[in-house]
Amino acid sequence: MAQFDAQVLIAASPPLDIDWVRALAKERYGLSGELVALTGERDRNYRLQSDADADADPSRYMLKLSHPAESALVADFQTQALLHIAATDPGLPVQRIVPSLDGAPSFVVDPGDGLPCVVRLFTYLPGLPMPDAPRTMAQRENLARTLARLDIALQDLAHPAAALDLPWDIQRADEVRSLLVHVTDPARRAMAEGALTRFERIAKPVLPGLRRQPIHNDLNIYNVLVDPGDTDRIAAIIDFGDMVHAPLIDDLAVAAAYQLGAEGDPLAHIAPFVTAYHAVLPLRAEEIDLLFTLMAARLVMVVAISGWRAARYPENAAYLLRNNAISWARLAACEKLGNDVATSALRRACHFD
Repeated sequence: MAQFDAQVLIAASPPLDIDWVRALAKERYGLSGELVALTGERDRNYRLQSDADADADPSRYMLKLSHPAESALVADFQTQALLHIAATDPGLPVQRIVPSLDGAPSFVVDPGDGLPCVVRLFTYLPGLPMPDAPRTMAQRENLARTLARLDIALQDLAHPAAALDLPWDIQRADEVRSLLVHVTDPARRAMAEGALTRFERIAKPVLPGLRRQPIHNDLNIYNVLVDPGDTDRIAAIIDFGDMVHAPLIDDLAVAAAYQLGAEGDPLAHIAPFVTAYHAVLPLRAEEIDLLFTLMAARLVMVVAISGWRAARYPENAAYLLRNNAISWARLAACEKLGNDVATSALRRACHFD
């Protein structure tokens, strides 16, 4: 049985001196101003508010220094994706790459600890984080349509990182089984193991034959901003740090897993979400037949990996566990509904029955 092992998730991100980061922004981008550290799972992120023009509204950016365990090739995959989206669908609400003074979209720097990392500067998109906004069906459907547009924009992106095994890839969901030994509740552990067994039996043999492409792979609600004046409108999709080259249906499975209702009918929000995506980017019957299994597998990955990492890095536990409790509740709702019933409902939502 495969063993979960992702160095970029295992190694702690080393601290950086804020004055060094400030000097880097000035030297390589010609920018100075207020610099504020932001939370993140692996990378070191900073909001930079430029004071270059005191007579105009200050420009805002997001400066990202990638985890030193992440290869430059993987970081370039994300960079090229944003550049590709800007060329293929410039209306999509995603961050834009800001080149350095010498025109480079990214560069590698050693902070002085012998652990070089990739540096990139992004436009800072305004908006209200989706967890802070009221949730409506119109908002969910708009998010699904935006995700479908994003997947269309990424369809023909080719990159050598596609050949790599990357963390948070549902195709490798069964590898987190070893992490479930840390789940102390026997009922929860059995439920998670059952979802992984279904994944191994139903999905894993079929996934290699499905259409594949680069996908965002982490459309949870914390990676979505909405318009404060119209919270049904999607203002931004952020954080391409978990991008993989994988079956297209995996992207929808990830996003849908975070839309599941934890009480009542778990499909009340999911069926319209899938229908809205399908209307923009038509799905195939064999993809729909795996969707619910993949959603449950993603939820197991969330509770297994986040719980394991929070135990290793308690200082970042609040951030790492922000989706943990609701994910267990959603997984329980999936278990109660049953895979066959859910799959039939999703087929009807996409008019395959």
